[in-house]
Amino acid sequence: MRKLGILAVLGVLASSIFADGISGLSQVSSAMSQLCTGLTQMLPVAGMLMIILAGVIYAAGQMMGAETRARANVWATACLTGALMAILIAVVAPSVLGMIYNTGGAALVC
Repeated sequence: MRKLGILAVLGVLASSIFADGISGLSQVSSAMSQLCTGLTQMLPVAGMLMIILAGVIYAAGQMMGAETRARANVWATACLTGALMAILIAVVAPSVLGMIYNTGGAALVC
């Protein structure tokens, strides 16, 4: 019964997206383009801020005791890992979104 409900909801969503025909597809294309643009503009900035934050945390931790220094090293490493992931997503996102939404050879514009 639950699967039937999920299928019905998906059917309603699909019909509402494709009810307009071409305009429904253009809305999906516009949303994908906005997502791609947002990712490529926001994530590199967030990554650079995380790198700066990691440096500040590491430097502050070096002035503290041994236990706080160890925790600061872990936090700085986590910030650097997050920055690396943000920059990686920003680089890979346009090609992945382009593969997901391929409209007859038309490339996704970011």
